[in-house]
Amino acid sequence: MNVRRKSIFSDGDGTAFPFSLGAASPSVLGADARLASAAGETVLRVEGDDGFGEMRFTEVLPGVTVSFNDFHMARCVSSFSIDCDVLCIDWCREGRIEQPMPSGSYAYVSSGDLKVDDRACHTGEFVFPTRRYRGVTISFDLSFAPASIARALPGFAVDLSEVKRRFCREGRPFLLRASKQASHIASELYLAPVKVRKAYCQIKSLELLLFLDSIDPGAHAGGTEYYPRSKVARVKKAHDLMVSNLSEGITVERAAKDAGMSLTAFKQCFKGVYGSSPAAYVRTVRMELAAKLLRETDRKVAEIGALVGYNSPSKFSVAFKESTGVTPSEYRRRG
Repeated sequence: MNVRRKSIFSDGDGTAFPFSLGAASPSVLGADARLASAAGETVLRVEGDDGFGEMRFTEVLPGVTVSFNDFHMARCVSSFSIDCDVLCIDWCREGRIEQPMPSGSYAYVSSGDLKVDDRACHTGEFVFPTRRYRGVTISFDLSFAPASIARALPGFAVDLSEVKRRFCREGRPFLLRASKQASHIASELYLAPVKVRKAYCQIKSLELLLFLDSIDPGAHAGGTEYYPRSKVARVKKAHDLMVSNLSEGITVERAAKDAGMSLTAFKQCFKGVYGSSPAAYVRTVRMELAAKLLRETDRKVAEIGALVGYNSPSKFSVAFKESTGVTPSEYRRRG
């Protein structure tokens, strides 16, 4: 019989093993990935054609790993699989991530949300709809974590296997929407001074376990909306059409028609995927592109306005000031 003598999270030298994306080798990420270890921390850096990401792992107790995740890309591929018991808590600080569900639909984890799962369905493409995801993952290897927690804090009463049983059913992740209490605990992980971060992460990891142990998953099960893959695919196609033709100014009504959806259904699904209404989202994309062009090119303000869909320079100036607090000319002068 084979007996594991170290946690799957350990790389053998005291540093954390980045299992969360299945990085047994960087190639499984489907991008240019690099691993580096120093001072008890493993850093996984991922680069692709559409951006980059970074995960910083620390094993805070044997079998307990905390990772700080920061992605500026549209997608990342994982071929991760696992044959042992794990419990993972993910908290989103900023951005969004698409969560495939066993039913063939999608849910979306956004800022302030907490996700609990057993990594049973963690293979495939991970999508960041807004090209941004920042958050924390706390991972427990159930073969080692209970004993190490008991040694660190005798009398700690949370049963990890029971937490997993309650929150991880049939491979379906548990999502807790915008919990102030969970966000208060998880957000403080970012505030710890570097020299005491490991001890701080130990405390906060256990605090999150206590929080989960105190709530009834069934009482929070109704707060998540699920979107069929077919609808999501049509909304994404419409999204690409709108943001790639900013100067044309494709209306929401036309986008909904092209997607074969009613206007109400299109708006609802679009907001579910991207976190804001189609009009607000496109307006943000326009202003971000305008700001980039003002910083990086010498094009005239009126020309930039036309490129992002404003044929009237005055309307562009008003919209830009509403978004940034300054006019386009002032923004350019400030560099």
